[in-house]
Amino acid sequence: MKQTILVTGGTGFIGSHTTVELQNAGYNVVIVDNLSNSQANVVDGIEKITGIRPAFEEADCCDFAAMERIFNKYPNIEGIIHFAASKAVGESVEKPLMYYRNNFVSLINLLELMPKYNVKGIIFSSSCTVYGQPAPENLPVTEDAPIKPAESPYGNTKQVNEEIIRDYINSGADIKAILLRYFNPIGSHPTSIIGEMPNGVPQNLIPYVTQTAMGIREQLKVFGNDYDTVDGTCIRDYIYVVDLAKAHVKAMTRVLDTDSDKLEVFNVGTGTGVTTKQIVDAFEKATGVKLNWAFAPRRSGDIEKVWADPKKANDVLGWKAEATLEEALKSAWDWQVKLREDGIQ
Repeated sequence: MKQTILVTGGTGFIGSHTTVELQNAGYNVVIVDNLSNSQANVVDGIEKITGIRPAFEEADCCDFAAMERIFNKYPNIEGIIHFAASKAVGESVEKPLMYYRNNFVSLINLLELMPKYNVKGIIFSSSCTVYGQPAPENLPVTEDAPIKPAESPYGNTKQVNEEIIRDYINSGADIKAILLRYFNPIGSHPTSIIGEMPNGVPQNLIPYVTQTAMGIREQLKVFGNDYDTVDGTCIRDYIYVVDLAKAHVKAMTRVLDTDSDKLEVFNVGTGTGVTTKQIVDAFEKATGVKLNWAFAPRRSGDIEKVWADPKKANDVLGWKAEATLEEALKSAWDWQVKLREDGIQ
């Protein structure tokens, strides 16, 4: 049995899929989640897929005393993967203080507790939003691209949290960190046992697509059709969530088991930019389901176009995105169908 890993936000979309891949790789997992945007029964799904039930603690990472109790209860934690954060661009524009409090305090608490409880490394869930709108010469984006002023409070929290980790390590803290800057995770586990299920109205594109296709949402709004792209809609790099989860396992192994640098940064994406309109077309092709959609005005905080150069992750981590866009979209639809069959949505 490998080391014990604390996964914050582990019942969430990316956290649950990463827990599955960690357990498949032999790690013990302790999940911490306050269930603000997920369900406790996700733990049942993880157990169903892997045959192993991860430890689960309902707690808020902003609660220092609660987190200290967890480190005391599980003294063998050697690594942390930190997903727990508020993460919707639009909501962050409306509620900046909530985003700053949640996203800063949770990380600072973990960093403060790590040396005290001999936790060796942390993988931080960062984002391509730190690049802002890259200049044309910086597309596709490498890890050396300039960090631009954030387009949203959410993006700003990712930038500042990266700086917090960097400053803490530079101060002499005896920890290692990998910052994974990932692009747009989509899809669901091939078993359709776990997937993306936000509480309330989805803030991400793909759940809105699948819910519209299922008739739960009346219409999908595509924000902006006058961008400087092939069809006027925004470009993103959509990565299958299971591929993304596997990148976290590679990163954790590197942090804990190799003589790597104390701080490293990797882009995690496919290397292919896809427009929002192309997502609509690819979904219809992959599923055979027609979408009711329409253009809407641009949305505050949105980047025009960004996609990854994943060469560093490919070469150094030995990781590569494998699923096609159609496979990822089909898995998202299969998950939505399963929810309907189970009477959930």
